[in-house]
Amino acid sequence: MSTLPEESLEEELQSEEPKQPPLPSAFASLPQRPPTQSSLEKYAPLDWVGYFDEEKDISIPDSNDVFHVYMAGTEGPVIFCLHGGGYSGLSFALAAGKIKEKARVVAMDLRGHGKSSSENDIDLSIETMCNDVLAVLKEMYGEQPPSIVLVGHSMGGSVAVHVAAKKTLRSLHGLVVVDVVEGTAMASLIHMQKILSTRMQHFSSIEKAIEWSVKGGSLRNLDSARLSIPSTLKYDDSKKCYVYRARLEETEQYWRAWYEGLSEKFLSCPVPKLLLLAGTDRLDRPLTIGQMQGKFQMVVVRHTGHAIQEDAPEEFASLILNFIARNRIGPHGVEVDTWAPSAIAVTNLIFHQVASSSLLTDGQIASPGLFFIL
Repeated sequence: MSTLPEESLEEELQSEEPKQPPLPSAFASLPQRPPTQSSLEKYAPLDWVGYFDEEKDISIPDSNDVFHVYMAGTEGPVIFCLHGGGYSGLSFALAAGKIKEKARVVAMDLRGHGKSSSENDIDLSIETMCNDVLAVLKEMYGEQPPSIVLVGHSMGGSVAVHVAAKKTLRSLHGLVVVDVVEGTAMASLIHMQKILSTRMQHFSSIEKAIEWSVKGGSLRNLDSARLSIPSTLKYDDSKKCYVYRARLEETEQYWRAWYEGLSEKFLSCPVPKLLLLAGTDRLDRPLTIGQMQGKFQMVVVRHTGHAIQEDAPEEFASLILNFIARNRIGPHGVEVDTWAPSAIAVTNLIFHQVASSSLLTDGQIASPGLFFIL
């Protein structure tokens, strides 16, 4: 029997050994990742249907003013929502989807905002906006409106307080103000024009505007941004892009009147009151004293930005419903299952902090910003 050469034996043995994969190189390409959503899909607008039940245009007699409202729910008191400057009624969309299970919700596009139209969109004087709200309520409900809770965010909070302070809305049974305090707002006014002028002014698409609002930090809830941001824009044919619907930079003459004396007006309103804040450092002296005297309920909602109703809609809705239940608002009151756990902890925490801390100086400010006072 003949023998194989040594070289042939070595080659045969090597071929039988399992081949080891080559060591990875530091310069190898990155491993394949699963496909991700495109920006167009991720930031695509969402429809309000499913959160609100219907929308209406409310025409005001003897004028050319038409105010757009979104409505949800069929029974219970009316939670009448007023948005902040530069926002729209859809700012309350996600929260409305939960509130409507126990109460009715109406969210109004204020003058110069959203789908509302008026003879003078620049007239955002506090008196004009108060008259707008009262006119819309009268057209919707006549002389016998149901139990109403006014809920106002930022600029809308100022409008809600001024309407309540007039004491002409007989069916008003509650007032909720969202993240606006006189001292801080007044101190922030000097920064507003600069902030308005330096923000992004033009958007090539609605998706880009939604993306900017989330990445820029003005809104922290992507779904809410997809619902509300489109209604804050309009298409400019001359510039071939989207711009802001509200011309806030042209309304500076009215800003001071929104907030001067706001704390005392809030405390004087003869209805149950709730103040929702995004931070403990936003109280001024009158409100700190008033809260310690038990004149209103206050809750600090943690981990949100200025638009609490958008950033934490479920917690916001729970706080509104519990406020209604606690104060037995409506013909038969509203029954709720339980407090939101985080709301209980936050409420207890802030009551303790305010009672044990020194009073803040008037006008104390954490950081100026557009989405802080408008």
